[in-house]
Amino acid sequence: MYLRFGFKSTLVVSSAKLVEEIWLFHRIMTTGGKSGNFALYISSTECNSIDPSGKMNTIICRVGFGKRYDKGGIERSRYLGLLKESRAMLSSFSFSDYFPFASWVDRFTGLLNRLEKTFKELDSFYQELIDEHLDPNRLKPEEEDIIDVLLQLLEDCDFPFNLNIDHIKAILMNVFVAGTEATAATVIWVMSFLMKYPKCLKKTQAEVRDLIGKKGFVNEDDVQGLTYLKAVIKETFRLQPTAPLLVPRETLGKCNIGKNLETWENPEVFSPERFIGYFIDYKGLHYELIPFGAGRRICPGMRMGVATVELALANLLYNFDWEMAIGMNKEDLDFEAISGITAHKKNALTLKKNISD
Repeated sequence: MYLRFGFKSTLVVSSAKLVEEIWLFHRIMTTGGKSGNFALYISSTECNSIDPSGKMNTIICRVGFGKRYDKGGIERSRYLGLLKESRAMLSSFSFSDYFPFASWVDRFTGLLNRLEKTFKELDSFYQELIDEHLDPNRLKPEEEDIIDVLLQLLEDCDFPFNLNIDHIKAILMNVFVAGTEATAATVIWVMSFLMKYPKCLKKTQAEVRDLIGKKGFVNEDDVQGLTYLKAVIKETFRLQPTAPLLVPRETLGKCNIGKNLETWENPEVFSPERFIGYFIDYKGLHYELIPFGAGRRICPGMRMGVATVELALANLLYNFDWEMAIGMNKEDLDFEAISGITAHKKNALTLKKNISD
């Protein structure tokens, strides 16, 4: 479906074959961890509403920046404030994006001033993190974080292109903004589907507990053996992608695109079994399922994000028995999403948790 928003042309594609044709045969361009303690964090909270975003923020801070905002590292209020404002700016409507001659409207509404202020605050935030890592007196942790790696590449004379500080800041922007949103939202959606379909919940939980036994926690190596859990996550990606609108792209030349109907069997039904023995993955090679995009500009945080989701869910299912909150049943669950770059569940998922024996 072809749409035109002001001076912007937009194409909505819903066919796997069509997506393959666009991304594989036509040149296009973009226009635009450590979760082992996750279950302990959940068990220590008194509120039964599942909101993993706080813990996801902690994981991203440790892996990306070498800090913990929840224990005196990065100021919690500053960190969350910048994250909230960044989300708002990325999902805001700008007249000048669609009507270049109408930039005065964005200035009049205050959007441009707000955008410039946010940019300066983020730039200062990233620069402080970089300066701390460049400090010769810094006490380096046992494991390098993302900034350490990027600064090493900055000094690497054999690196294929000239990396600079602005490039590093751009990468940190991806880590900062995209690193927590999609992972936290995915955990909520998966748990919502599992509560809606109790048989799937029992099957997933049994798989985790049978594999882990009395070990007490699930680590990265264990996750590789959780076939059904991985299928549950794929089915959630299919039914409720957390990033329904991918990054805008623009053709570099004229091209003709054909039509082709592609459907899933019983597409509205949550059925992880469809992925058992039927190898379709989300890594950009099978266009029926592309929650992270595809091609050269596939989401760079895909592996880290999925690993975090798998670990978080596996530990939640291993350590706790989950039930609907008192007075609720599975029919009361809704799947309404909030509009935005990341599709969060509109209404909180409130469950009753019991610590597993």
